Amino acid sequence: MAQRAHRRRTVTVTATAAALITLGLTAPVASAATDPRIDLRVLVVDDGGSPVGAITAQLKSEGIPYTTVDLRDSGRSTITGAFLGDTVGGRPHARFQGVVLPNEAPFGAGSAEQTALETYEKTYGIPQVDAYTWAHPEVGLDYTDADGYSGSLDGRTATVSAAGRSGPFGYLDGTFSFEDNSPSVDESYGFVAQPRTGFTSYVDVPVPGGTGIGSLLGEYAHDGRRELVVTFAYNQYQQQFRVLARGIVEWLTQGVHLGQARNYFAVHVDDVFAPDARWDTERNCTPGDIDCAGGGDDTGTPIRMTAADAQYAASWEQSHGFTLDMVFNAGAGEEWKSENGGKDALADQLLADKAKYRWVNHTYTHLFLGCVQDTSTVPWSCAKNADGSTQWVSRSDISGEISNNYNWALRHGLSVDRGELVTGEHSGLKTLPQQPQDNPDLAPALAANGVKWTASDNSRESEQRAVGNSTLTVPRYPMNVYYNAGTRTEMADEYNWIYTSKADGGSGICENNPTSTCLDQPLDTATGYTDHIVPAEARTDLGHVLSNDPRPHYAHQSNLAEDRILYPVLDRVLADYQALFAADTPVVNLRQSAIGAELQNRARWQTALDNGKVTAYRVGNTVTVTAPSGTQIPVTAPEGTKQQQLLGTTTFGTAYAGKRSAWATPGVLQAALTLKLP
Repeated sequence: MAQRAHRRRTVTVTATAAALITLGLTAPVASAATDPRIDLRVLVVDDGGSPVGAITAQLKSEGIPYTTVDLRDSGRSTITGAFLGDTVGGRPHARFQGVVLPNEAPFGAGSAEQTALETYEKTYGIPQVDAYTWAHPEVGLDYTDADGYSGSLDGRTATVSAAGRSGPFGYLDGTFSFEDNSPSVDESYGFVAQPRTGFTSYVDVPVPGGTGIGSLLGEYAHDGRRELVVTFAYNQYQQQFRVLARGIVEWLTQGVHLGQARNYFAVHVDDVFAPDARWDTERNCTPGDIDCAGGGDDTGTPIRMTAADAQYAASWEQSHGFTLDMVFNAGAGEEWKSENGGKDALADQLLADKAKYRWVNHTYTHLFLGCVQDTSTVPWSCAKNADGSTQWVSRSDISGEISNNYNWALRHGLSVDRGELVTGEHSGLKTLPQQPQDNPDLAPALAANGVKWTASDNSRESEQRAVGNSTLTVPRYPMNVYYNAGTRTEMADEYNWIYTSKADGGSGICENNPTSTCLDQPLDTATGYTDHIVPAEARTDLGHVLSNDPRPHYAHQSNLAEDRILYPVLDRVLADYQALFAADTPVVNLRQSAIGAELQNRARWQTALDNGKVTAYRVGNTVTVTAPSGTQIPVTAPEGTKQQQLLGTTTFGTAYAGKRSAWATPGVLQAALTLKLP
């Protein structure tokens, strides 16, 4: 293996010297000392189309630096030899490790820019992704009239070939399907074609209406260049792209790049120990809730887990190898106990199984921690003082809610992290339109209680932000499994109210919300939850998992009670995931503090990139990265990669999806992170 690598370097250096003359650059004498420096940055040539946009989104998500040349911009940079490379200290210097193009020749075959780009790729061995093109010989494929097909791919099952599994797509289990969310809309169009000499298919599909298989994605090696050819259209949200995105990036960067990606899934179960109010299918609201028009107390039976429900939760976790985050209100549980003869079988069972869960402070009684709410009208408003200023829940009341719950957890031996908090309804944080600012007493109370990570609602605030000087938010995805539904029928009824038009008996909310789509007709309340809501919610949640998005999802304890309606969604997400991915690419299930730290690291890294404070390059088998002091640096590299320390080396990173990756920093007394590739 060492001899093969040595021969390859020798040829590369010789080719580099010759090609630099073509580029109009000064070529140094070819030798081991002039192995080219290749910057860890990607060139993206953008035509505004969704395929290039999808790959760009993946690069940004992972934290991979890239430079965009926008073909729609008359003032854009011109692709020349000088733009692409030069020399640094007598060493040939390639500014980009990979190139993303909208198609195989966006500048026009034979044009000066296209020629400069192709020469650059041959000179330095730089890969090129053709984000979307049609099947024709210039990309190594037969036309589709030769045992091929062009048209809709909706619902088709594709297979990762043996070459794909042994190459950049080895993290996949073998097959995946193209989305088919609407029978009346063509969602995916593509060209299925037969490979020619030099083309290695990575993704195949049976030829629709024909026999045999054809390629949808593969590598075309020709004229000293390599292209990854994609012959189907896609956008960044479609599952067929999401499952392939990691492999496209690994092929583009040859498995060595800044940035990293995981498939994350965490589920918070709010209101543990507390009861939840129940949806009224007649009034179409939740009696006792402050937004239920007409008022009235909640006289219905509240929804609360039983000891049997708790036993089921522990058993489900064990059988699925997945840990739930129990977001608990101990005071509400104590109140329940006092109202029910001083006994609470649910609490006893959960405490008996306490080591099986992660526990998160949800405040003692679920008090609303923002402004004092005036519930005399629907919707509520913030109560005012005599001078017109807002009445706020006090700092002492907020602090008491946090500390009382935390201290209860310590007394009962729960493995609670003091730095984590979920306030009731994410209260205390700004709540539009009624409360356009945070409760000014919230940040000091959080700081006093050592809270570093407080949850926010991703549907209101999708980005992490600071609350005072010591706390950051952790946005959470609300699941379409409602807190006030314990049965499938209740869930379908409320879903109908929200997602059907007034003409069909619904609220009409979906008609006035640009982000919602009304149902064609109301769901059957007997079957609608299983047939429609579960697959729809599971598809949404899995989309988050496949998007390198660590944000947690949240539901409520009521969804683990009665019909236990949360489990079918979780079962579907995990089963669909396991059908897609190999064993070396598991779901990553983090607790809230780790998720907060991941988001914080990403933000700091992006700031360093935006400010031009990162330098990263590869020379031969050595990768060197410098960044502002204290910056966590995300890197992905092959198995066998070592980090150079002052004395000796250590194994780099952790294994995931066939690679090694980590947030890393330079070793002791070192100014740069240095990696030795295998």
